Amino acid sequence: MCLAAMICAGASANAQSSIDWNKELKERITVNGYAQAGYTYTDIDGKKTNTFDVKRTLLWAKARITDRWSFLFMHDFNSQVQEFYTDYRITEGKQLTLRFGQFKNQLSMENPLSPVTLELIDVCSQGVTYLTGCGSDPLYGVNYGRDLGIDLYGELLDGKLRYNLEFMNGAGINTKDRDNKKDIIVKLDWRPMDNFRFVVSAQKGYGTAKNVSIYDVKYLGVYSIDSNGQGSFTGSPTNTIANGETYKRNRWTAGVEYKSGPNDYWKNRSLTLRAEWLTGEDKDNVSRGGYITGSGPIAGQLDWVASYDYFNYNHDVPYVDLDGKYHEHFDKEQTNAIVGLQYWFFRKCRVQLQYTWSDSWQYKDPTHRIQVQTQVAF
Repeated sequence: MCLAAMICAGASANAQSSIDWNKELKERITVNGYAQAGYTYTDIDGKKTNTFDVKRTLLWAKARITDRWSFLFMHDFNSQVQEFYTDYRITEGKQLTLRFGQFKNQLSMENPLSPVTLELIDVCSQGVTYLTGCGSDPLYGVNYGRDLGIDLYGELLDGKLRYNLEFMNGAGINTKDRDNKKDIIVKLDWRPMDNFRFVVSAQKGYGTAKNVSIYDVKYLGVYSIDSNGQGSFTGSPTNTIANGETYKRNRWTAGVEYKSGPNDYWKNRSLTLRAEWLTGEDKDNVSRGGYITGSGPIAGQLDWVASYDYFNYNHDVPYVDLDGKYHEHFDKEQTNAIVGLQYWFFRKCRVQLQYTWSDSWQYKDPTHRIQVQTQVAF
């Protein structure tokens, strides 16, 4: 009803004595959606779990009010409202468009992409998930890589250069700004030829901690060695960023992507390789890492998928390990290696099978995960 009302308002200036509303609604409103569900088996330090799960069930509607003006509303029935924004194209061509509302921020190559087209069942790399606010950063909370604000974007040089300039709350979805300091995100996407693109992005701003973080834990105390050569630590853990504290939150990324040809995510698919380096600052905590992810056709609608992903959640942090030994310099690192297959049984519909080997600072031994997922999209 709301979308129909908007269309009526946009079309009233050119209204004629007779309007075919069925035709208007069909031509001006598009509805899309997808669901992803499957099975997950994990082995973490000998503790085995398995479960069926539903990861995402999204539905969105887009209304074309005029040739320059549109509106989109997206809801995830697994969680909450994800996006609602309006776009207005200011120029005759694609040089400048204004977006206002709640939407995915443009930090990194992966965050703006849809889970429908991304290769991994877990969607994004560790660095993208952590730095863009997709959920693994306890300080920022689960915000699905989205925020409230304004985005000025467009294409220059016959589409070879694409840019974004965003002014965001920096507080996440469905949330007022908690620190009254806006975040600025800049992204440049250079496409010198059809098969290649080079992308850099940066974010400068502040966050207000919604919780304390396991990645921020430091130990204050003394590590001493007795006459028998045995070491011991006297002290207690502490967080440098307290719950509710406003802290510096900056990020930088640089990446490249290659596609051998067009991809309709069904019968015509291409070799795709994507690599990116990311780094961030949360107060005095420095994180950094990178990934390389690829996929390509094997035969028919069957593809291979592979990814190598490294991320250091806090570089050079004093820490006490699982054996009680104090380290003056300790890296909170995790490495993931993923291999798998996917079969496209209809346009943007697929079945995925993936195995993940992970080596993390949190566990003594490498962890193992097997995932199966079915995706249906329209």
